[in-house]
Amino acid sequence: MRKFIFIVFLAFAGFHFSHAQALRTPQPSTTTTIKQEFALSNIELSYSRPSMKGRTIFGDLVPYGKVWRTGANGATTITFGEDVNIGGTAVKAGKYGLLTIPEATKWTIILTKQLDVTSPAAYKQDQDVVRVSAETRPLNYPMENFTLMFGNISANACELWMLWDNTIVSLPIKTDVDTKVMAQINDAMNKDSRPYFSAAMYYMDNNKDLNKALEWLDKAAVQNPQAFWVLHQKANCQAKLGKKAEAIATAEKSITLAKAAKNDDYVKLNEDLIKKLK
Repeated sequence: MRKFIFIVFLAFAGFHFSHAQALRTPQPSTTTTIKQEFALSNIELSYSRPSMKGRTIFGDLVPYGKVWRTGANGATTITFGEDVNIGGTAVKAGKYGLLTIPEATKWTIILTKQLDVTSPAAYKQDQDVVRVSAETRPLNYPMENFTLMFGNISANACELWMLWDNTIVSLPIKTDVDTKVMAQINDAMNKDSRPYFSAAMYYMDNNKDLNKALEWLDKAAVQNPQAFWVLHQKANCQAKLGKKAEAIATAEKSITLAKAAKNDDYVKLNEDLIKKLK
């Protein structure tokens, strides 16, 4: 009888232990992965987000003058889909560890080949890829959770923002997108199917040869005679070249096609352009 009771006890204890092992609770520092489209590819960040919870952050929880994982739990990593430039240093496409050394008025930001640094003792300076200094700026409101995000995004530059408590630090990231796009355009224009419209828009958006852009827009209109959006951009290009009468005539053609396609947005865009030119 005692043996039977003991066996039942073990079975009951084992049942509760297995269920205790399976218990899942919220993580105090949640893991986040963000992907930002940039230039001709993406930048991806993976990190954990600790909370303030009423604590003093910089100079206490995160000591000044020591390497910080720039997050919590595992190492923080950043992956570039193409070559970039950080602080005047060329950085190849690939995955890197993101580390920082916070100070009261400035931080040292480090990209390292090491992907597993979670403490100062694990850090090896000879594995640095780039090391730059960035000034701290005050936030207008406290940020409860440590946050990495991208801002001031343009075709060839962006900033990685690091925010926590009342502090923000920015890391400028650049890339030579123009050289890459121009190489693509030159290559594409030697093929049978030519992206005239995309190439023309790039020339217009980046203040390149507008006469060449107009030539390509003419060819794009021939490729797709019903494309009211192509004619609208052709009118814009003509306007930039000072060809007002031609621009108005082209915009009126675009209005006719846009009305047939029931696209009120382009009707208004063309009407606004005509008003501006008259």
